[in-house]
Amino acid sequence: MAASRRGRQAEAARNDLIVLAAAREVFAAQGADAPVSAVASRAGVGVGSLYRRYGSKDDLLRELCLLALRQSVSLAEQSLQECDAWEGLTRYIREAVAQGTGALAPLAGSIATTPEMWSASRRGRELLGMLVQRAQTAGALRDDVTALDIAHLIELFGRLGPDATESASPERAIRLRLLAIALDGLRVERGELAASPLPGAPPTTVHYEARWAGEKR
Repeated sequence: MAASRRGRQAEAARNDLIVLAAAREVFAAQGADAPVSAVASRAGVGVGSLYRRYGSKDDLLRELCLLALRQSVSLAEQSLQECDAWEGLTRYIREAVAQGTGALAPLAGSIATTPEMWSASRRGRELLGMLVQRAQTAGALRDDVTALDIAHLIELFGRLGPDATESASPERAIRLRLLAIALDGLRVERGELAASPLPGAPPTTVHYEARWAGEKR
C-alpha cells in the first residue's frame, strides 16, 4: 500500500512538472490572461483534470509559481556543489533561463501570494546571493553585480519560456547568443577592473517584491 502511494505521488509530481512546462510556454506566448484551457491543451490533459487537481485558476497559478520557486531553490543548491564558483553561477543562470523561469513573471500582481511562495522566493534569493558572493570572492564576477541583478537577468532572458528541441526557433537561438554575451559581461579576472561602472543604483528587494505584493484585477 505504501509503495503504491509513493508511486502515485511520484506520478503526480511528474505531471506537475509537465503542467508547469506547459504553463511557462503558454504564458510566454499569451501573457497572464491565457486561459487554463490553453495550458491543459499544451500539457495534453483535460481542463477538468486540471481543476480536479488544482481547484480554481488562481490555485493552479499559485501552485505553478510555488513549484517554479522550489525548482529554482533546488537548482541553486545543486549549483553550489560545483567546485568552480564561476561554473556554479553560470550553470544556475543558464539552466534557470532554459527552464523559462521568466515566463511566469507576467503573473506578478495578478494572483494573491501565499506564505509558502514568499518563503521559497526568499530562500532562492538567499542561495543566489551565496552563488554571487562565491563567484566574487573567487575573482570571477565583477564586484558591482548583485544577486537581484542576476535574478532580473534570468527573468529577462527566460520570458520566452522553456527551451525544447522541438520548439527551436531563431528567437531562442538569439537568446542563447545574447545570454553568452551577457555572461561574458559579468566576468572579470582577479584584480581586473570592469570596463565601465554599471549605471544607476542596483535593484532593491522592495522593488523586486512589490510586483507580487499587490493583487491586480
